[in-house]
Amino acid sequence: MEESGYIKDDPGLDAIFSALADPTRRAILSRLSSGQATVNEIAAPFEMSQPAVSRHLKVLERAGLIERFVDEQRRPARLKADNMALAADWIAEFEAFWTGSFDQLDAVLASMKLADRKETDHE
Repeated sequence: MEESGYIKDDPGLDAIFSALADPTRRAILSRLSSGQATVNEIAAPFEMSQPAVSRHLKVLERAGLIERFVDEQRRPARLKADNMALAADWIAEFEAFWTGSFDQLDAVLASMKLADRKETDHE
């Protein structure tokens, strides 16, 4: 169901955030940030089977966050930055909101400190 007045999300962006929603997939991406790795290398720190890790890799690959290639008899995976940048750009659109919220919080804290100083001075 689409809300009136809202722009429908990009399906690619939906796939990216869906892939990033899983902590195992985020851990895999963190591992791949230090370089390419095979399924066995990626699976080593996890308490799950290679097929389970392969399913996670397929989700990441469909979202465009990693790519896999054939290297002799191995199929290592490596990060693919394009779609990660797409997600980061979407999040960055909210920077004005965050900045404004932090500015408001700073103002509230400053007024609380001032009120506390005045209260301390009157004691």
